[in-house]
Order: sequence, then C-alpha cells, then structure tokens
Amino acid sequence: MDKLKAAGLYGRELITVSGSLAERYNGCLTILGMEPTALKAFHIDGIGWSPEIAEEKENPFYLNIGEANSNAIVISPNQEGNPVHMPFHSFDRDIMTTVFAAYAKEIRDITKDAAICIHLDQHIDTYYEPFDLLRYKQLTVSFRILNDLAKKQKEQMELVDEFNTANNFINREIHNKLLDSARKYGDLRDRKLELDPLKLKISSFYTMAFGGIFVLRDFINDIIVFESEETFNKAIKDTVHDVTLFHIGHNELTSTLVNHLIAEFDIKKAAKTKRYERIKKHRFVQELKNCKHPIPEVLESPMLFKKYLNEMDVDTKKRIMSVERYNQRKIVERELKIDDVVDPLYVKALLQPHSSLEEEHNELIWKLLTKIVPVDPLHLYWYDKKQFYETYLTWPDGYQDWVIDRILKNN
Repeated sequence: MDKLKAAGLYGRELITVSGSLAERYNGCLTILGMEPTALKAFHIDGIGWSPEIAEEKENPFYLNIGEANSNAIVISPNQEGNPVHMPFHSFDRDIMTTVFAAYAKEIRDITKDAAICIHLDQHIDTYYEPFDLLRYKQLTVSFRILNDLAKKQKEQMELVDEFNTANNFINREIHNKLLDSARKYGDLRDRKLELDPLKLKISSFYTMAFGGIFVLRDFINDIIVFESEETFNKAIKDTVHDVTLFHIGHNELTSTLVNHLIAEFDIKKAAKTKRYERIKKHRFVQELKNCKHPIPEVLESPMLFKKYLNEMDVDTKKRIMSVERYNQRKIVERELKIDDVVDPLYVKALLQPHSSLEEEHNELIWKLLTKIVPVDPLHLYWYDKKQFYETYLTWPDGYQDWVIDRILKNN
C-alpha cells in the first residue's frame, strides 16, 4: 500500500487524534456502549471512523450497534467534507454533509472543548431478514454532546439566576458553585448546546447488511440485489413480499436494469470512451505473459500494445478486441447480433446508469454496475474502495503504477 499512500490514495484526509481529542473520542465510545481504545494516537475520517481502532477491535464496523443502527463521532470541524473510508451504507457521506450543513457553526463551537456523538436511527431495533430493509424509509439523525453540556448549561443558568436573586451575590456558597462550573465547563450561557434531530428520507440505497444488499425502490417495481448467494437462496423462499430478487451474478439482472430504464447500453458510443479503454487494457493485462517492457509503457504505446496482443492466442485476441470487431463487422453485416461476437463480460461491463436518472440514483447505480463486473480500476476505486484495495494487491507492480496514474488524472 506504500505507493497508494504516497499518491494520497490510501488513508487520504484522515485527521490525527491524540491527547485531549483522544480522551473525548473515548468518552464518545463509552456513551455508545463501547470499550474505549487503548491507543494514545490514531486517525479518523469524516464520520469518525478510525482504521487503527478498527484493527485494534478486529471489527471494521465497530461504530455500528448491530447492522440496523450506525453511529458517528465528531471531534473536529476539520471532519467536514472528508471522505468516509468504510461506509456501511451508500448514503453515509451524504448524512455527514447534511449534518455539517445544518450545524457547522455549532460544531465549531462545541468541538472546542467537547465532542458530539451522532446516532443514525432507522427506527428499526434490529434486522431479522433482508425484507426488513423495505421498511427503511426515514432516518433520524440525533445528537448527544459529551459531558452532557446541555444539562450543565441549564444548571449554570440556574446558578446565575440564583446569584442575581435578592442578596445572593454575597453568598459565598453560590459564588463557589459558579466558579467551579466555570472552571470545569467554561461560560456556557450563550452557547447552543442542544442540536435538534434531523429527519432524512431514504429511497434507494446500498447497505453492507446481510452480506451486501442493494434496495432499488424508485423504479417500475421494488428490486433487491444480493451480493451473498447464501442470503439470496434463503430470501427466494419468501412468498409474502412483492419484490423482485436477484443475485448480483445473475444475467437476468442486467437485462432487467435495461428494461426498467435503470441502466442503458450503447456499444458504439461505449467503444469511444476512456472507460472502455481502461476495461480493455485491464483484460489485456490479465492475459499478458512474458512481458519484457514496463507495463505502463505497453499500455500507453499503441505499437507495444499490438506487439503483445499479437503474441496471444487467437481466441484470447478475439475476446479482448471483440467490441471493435463487432462495430467493424456491423457496418456491412446489418443482422449481426452482439451476442455472436462480443464477449459477455463487455456486455455487462459497458452498461451505464440511464441518462434519465437523478444524481443520487446515478451514483448508486454506478456502484451496482461496478460490483457486477469490477473490471474498470478507476470506477472500482471510486465506488468500491474496499474491493479496490484487496484487488490492487494482486496486480503486477507495473499495472499498479498505471492504475495509480489513471486515478490521479481523473480524481
């Protein structure tokens, strides 16, 4: 991972936490019912998740209370706009954007001497089956401030009122109580220390619950897509819910996405895109053997690309170049069918979100399409970082360098 770290593509924009900030973070963990970390220094992302603490606890989703309820921790205004490195839901970063948009000023004030625990309440105590996700239509974001500062503020205000009553300004006991409160918590009188809950509507989304599930609710009919074959096989026994079920590997899924105007496919246009070039070169590298030149040089040089392509067997060459072959033959063979020439992987890999989709759905469908066929390294980095980091380690060094360069040029 050293090359990714050096390029700023791994652990990017993490905030260093130590000293009093680490103490506040531990205070929030305690409020959430979790054991505090023994680490004296660590890093956090935009939602308050720490890779070091996840490793310490051997739980990548240690901020969750089960799969149905997630939490966030804000200890610094610098978390605003930062990446969420291990999202449990597709909307996690959007939630943090909403929180900072609503309470940026208050967060700057509160985090001067405290921290904020954020609970993402789905109004579901726990999930029992995947179909529970269909009930997930609204999210309440509630806040709790470390040390119960709102309560301490109320107590301080009562002391001030008592101090201003009659001759209490000479009462040494009230004097001392006020001074103790001020020394411990500062002057709380004019601070906003109660953040009203935010209610957010949830439509289509992705969650890592049940091994990974997409819930598509805003189209012709409800669709659930499962990453886990085991969970899918259990779910298809259900006869109660009016919902279409697919495993992510089913060929019928992609045809349904097209028929329901969720995705679209235009092989002629796709062949002219940089995305297609990345996918083709990814497949090429998978078949590349006995390469005597640096891989980045081979991928960027048309002459070297052709040289090594022509060293491959005929069937491999046909698969890699099947899109070009189809488009060329289609000019004179009007009845030619895509399935007769184009490798099935390309037919899935070159799907894209339908042009009619709104931005929030567009991002979600890109994530789904990337998970269906994870062969575009750039999209894999954008939409499925966990899979990207795992797959990256299996690539040749030269291809790693080329992919890093593609990401940096497109980020």
